[in-house]
Amino acid sequence: MSDKAAGTGEPLEDLPFDELKHRAFSIAEHRVDLGFFTDLFTHMPGMVAIEGEGGDLGAVGGTFIETVRAVRELFGNAEFDPTTEALLRARFATYIRAHEKS
Repeated sequence: MSDKAAGTGEPLEDLPFDELKHRAFSIAEHRVDLGFFTDLFTHMPGMVAIEGEGGDLGAVGGTFIETVRAVRELFGNAEFDPTTEALLRARFATYIRAHEKS
């Protein structure tokens, strides 16, 4: 596996955020990786705030398809603060490196 974006020689983290997200989501959907999608919820600032106030993130219910739809909606056209975006970029790039076929 390469740490470079296919055909560009750029590190994956340098790709546009939406491209990284799309590639990671596509791989996770193909692998039916519910853990990847539920893990993304824990990286969202609102979820961290709920947990910090004594709430419980609980289990993401529903089917795999419902969970993917919920994550896609959450990530839709959202703009993230620089810290959250950097964290998500790293998560997406790590996932792509680990699971994308060369």
